[in-house]
Amino acid sequence: MTGYLTTHVLDTARGCPAEGLRIQLFRINGEARTLLKTLTTNGDGRTDEQILPAEAFETGVYELVFHAGDYLDRTGTPPQSPRFLDTVPIRFGMSQASHYHVPLLLSPFGFSTYRGS
Repeated sequence: MTGYLTTHVLDTARGCPAEGLRIQLFRINGEARTLLKTLTTNGDGRTDEQILPAEAFETGVYELVFHAGDYLDRTGTPPQSPRFLDTVPIRFGMSQASHYHVPLLLSPFGFSTYRGS
């Protein structure tokens, strides 16, 4: 079995997928933080490709950074300065070769995540 990483972002305030939300993937090694990829969600709130495909998969610590503020600005959420949620970092570990799914449920004033399937 090989491992890979996916996500799905839902806008719970608007009741729809979060289309056009920029996501960055970082690998964490001690104090080092290395950008591996930047993607944008499609009309279904997913990325068109796996965030970390099987051929690039390695166990370790990673961080997904969801650029929520930019998305909220584009969707007409009344602006604030500063926004309550601007970037949403989720740091997690992948300890074995399997499918890791890290979804994000997003609103202007809160978010939640879990290990999905």
